Amino acid sequence: MAGNHPTLSNIFRLGVKELRSLWADKVLLILIVWAFSGAIYSAAKGVSQELHKAPVAVVDEDRSPLSQRLVSALTPPYFKPAGYINLQQMDPLLDHGKVSFVIVIPAHFQRDLVAGRHPTIQVNIDATIMNQGFIGAGYIQSIFAGEINEYLTGKRDSAELPVRIAPRVRYNPNLTGFWFGGVMEVINNITMLTIVLVGAAFIREREHGTLEHLLVMPLTPMQIMLAKIWANGLAVLLGASFALIVVIQKLLAVPIAGSLPLFLTGAALYLFSAASIGIFLGTVARSMPQFGLLAILCFIPLQLLSGGVTPRESMPEIIQNIMLASPTTYFVKLAQGTLYRHAGFDVVWPEFLGIAVIGAVFFTLAHLRFRRAVAQTQI
Repeated sequence: MAGNHPTLSNIFRLGVKELRSLWADKVLLILIVWAFSGAIYSAAKGVSQELHKAPVAVVDEDRSPLSQRLVSALTPPYFKPAGYINLQQMDPLLDHGKVSFVIVIPAHFQRDLVAGRHPTIQVNIDATIMNQGFIGAGYIQSIFAGEINEYLTGKRDSAELPVRIAPRVRYNPNLTGFWFGGVMEVINNITMLTIVLVGAAFIREREHGTLEHLLVMPLTPMQIMLAKIWANGLAVLLGASFALIVVIQKLLAVPIAGSLPLFLTGAALYLFSAASIGIFLGTVARSMPQFGLLAILCFIPLQLLSGGVTPRESMPEIIQNIMLASPTTYFVKLAQGTLYRHAGFDVVWPEFLGIAVIGAVFFTLAHLRFRRAVAQTQI
């Protein structure tokens, strides 16, 4: 046991040196602060999947009480107040992106509807905004169906179905998009910053020549790696805690259903895996630009294919199998289970195990490459 004290002391002191270097690098500090504050808020609020104040115009060739009723039903927050235009203005407005929807109500619409002739309302959609166009078309159809049914029968529902469907939305009852987006942005930033900070620290040591200074000391490559992992991981973990407590819960008012300590424990284990990937990339790259290009090649698959953007079940099976070798896949599932569904350790322990195993593999690979680099340097 006594022989372990020098090792732990070396790891601790090297980590403190790493924290001092990080504190002296104001650019990286600003990046960390922004990544866990403004970036989280702007990503959650700025990239909304809900329809919000969509511009809409109406070509009303009927000018009947029913057509005016339909137009007046297009109200905020889903739509901006509808403006009346003529048919010649429709294409130019859509071509220049002035409106997202143009609704054409034909002449004699109310008369034909009352007579049972089933008239058609045309909805022209700007499909360059695909998600908003798809959602908006559904909203318009639902709003118009309710208004027409109420006008004809006095009820907003069309007909009594033999089976009554009662949806029950759990974990996000209002289907608010930024509840999901804000937490996923925290996970993405944990991945990005951990890989960047640890890998950049390794490259910086080599470029400045301080890595050789460390190697002539009574230090082992494993001690140097563990020091960089715990120091940079601590900075990221503190930033993630601030983002969840202050930005997510306070500013965005997103409820955290599960155990925050359990999530942070899983995040600490994931930091070990992500930092090992960063060191591995740092041993492969020969300069900071090379490291940046390699990191980009890692970030994009890890963020897009791990289940944080789209469900893994919607991906091709071969992609699902490949991404099982990524710790981010398990971390996303762990985060969603603990933060959204109040899952305990008895539920998410397979994700803990997966992160630990993959982290150990990457750490071993990084350690072997680091030792090989050290041997080449000494020769």
